[in-house]
Amino acid sequence: MAKLKISKKVSTAIINSLSAGVVPRVGLEYVAVGREKELKSLLQNLNDIAEGVAAFRFIIGNYGSGKSFMLQLLRNHAMEQGFVVADADLSSERRLAGTNNEGLATYRELMSRLATKTRPDGGALVSILEGWINKIQQEVAKETGMRPNDDGFDDQVETKIREVIQYIEDLVHGFDFGSVIIAYWRGYRLDDDDLKVAALRWLRGEYSTKTEAKAALGVRVIIDDDSWYDYIKLLAKFVAEIGYKGLLILLDEAAHLYQISTTVTREKNYNRLLAIFNDTMQCKAEHLGVAIGGTTKFLEDPNRGLFADAAWRRRTKESRFVTQVGMQEFLGPVMRLNPLTQEEILTLLQRLAEIHTLNFGYEQTLKSRDLKDFVQEIVNRLGAAALLTPGEIVRDFISVLNILYQNPGIAFGELIRGTDFKPTVVGKDTHVDEDDVAEFSL
Repeated sequence: MAKLKISKKVSTAIINSLSAGVVPRVGLEYVAVGREKELKSLLQNLNDIAEGVAAFRFIIGNYGSGKSFMLQLLRNHAMEQGFVVADADLSSERRLAGTNNEGLATYRELMSRLATKTRPDGGALVSILEGWINKIQQEVAKETGMRPNDDGFDDQVETKIREVIQYIEDLVHGFDFGSVIIAYWRGYRLDDDDLKVAALRWLRGEYSTKTEAKAALGVRVIIDDDSWYDYIKLLAKFVAEIGYKGLLILLDEAAHLYQISTTVTREKNYNRLLAIFNDTMQCKAEHLGVAIGGTTKFLEDPNRGLFADAAWRRRTKESRFVTQVGMQEFLGPVMRLNPLTQEEILTLLQRLAEIHTLNFGYEQTLKSRDLKDFVQEIVNRLGAAALLTPGEIVRDFISVLNILYQNPGIAFGELIRGTDFKPTVVGKDTHVDEDDVAEFSL
């Protein structure tokens, strides 16, 4: 394996995140192993979105199988290719619909996490708007020879802004969305910070009453729990019109929808999800991609999962031809993450060992035989070689590397075969109430 070239910042982020059991936001390409076909399929979706259609994918797998990893890997690829990306974790406070504005809370979280290549950490709404305005100003200056302080320059800019807005005004809520974009431009033009802040608050769904929004912006509607997805579609169309390739929405921890105890509320969320699914799969939305990460229970449970609904079962159940031949389909709406092979896990551990040595600056002493022994020890203690998932191994392996680094006198074999070494069993969601059933594998 060629020696890795990786910055201290990235290696530290990888080690710290993986040791805490979470997916790092940077450096994923260094630890991406065994998901080439899945990634290729998702990248094809990005190409489709850039062409103006929409895409929807479920990424399904057991806890620790790499759902969050795949979503973050897709996020990073999308930003590099020129997409606007927003991601959020669903929870009891953030759902798709609810009685206490849980859907609006998800929208607000997505808007706060809006990211681009130049603003990968979120909060990109201002840079998107002002970058677009600056681009138009440069175009006007080049086309007319005018300077920003010349009379009529701002009128020329506003004319070009309205040319973009007219493409979205015919969509549902498009007129009001366009009015707020114009309001932001006028605040920018007049150096009126209050007007710009009011426009941003509206776009982020922060107004709680229509009266307040009308007084600040002159619009008679606000983004609420029932309409937030319509504005996601508008935003996708808007960012595509101003030079981005589209909008990608990533929602993880969909198991929280499955865990909703109230049948009416759970079905309301599934119906909202079905509306999003139908919109994207029928291309009623443009330049929009949606990817949902969820467990097998969330999809297949006959009582509380999506399969409990006939409409969902018809849309997401695998073809009988796929199940008969034992093959995996990567182009359908449901992508299942199968366990990594032992060879792929060994490759992953080799990369992690090298990143660890680079991060802490010591000479690597582990051999391939040691890594194979570690995997076999995990298999022996978990008793399920076929069910190995990255989450069941990576955190333990990072911990072992840390112990060996801090205690150079301890031998690797002595440590992993010690009576105190117990592999971490992934499968219980710490956010699940005790009354709910946690997923496990035998």
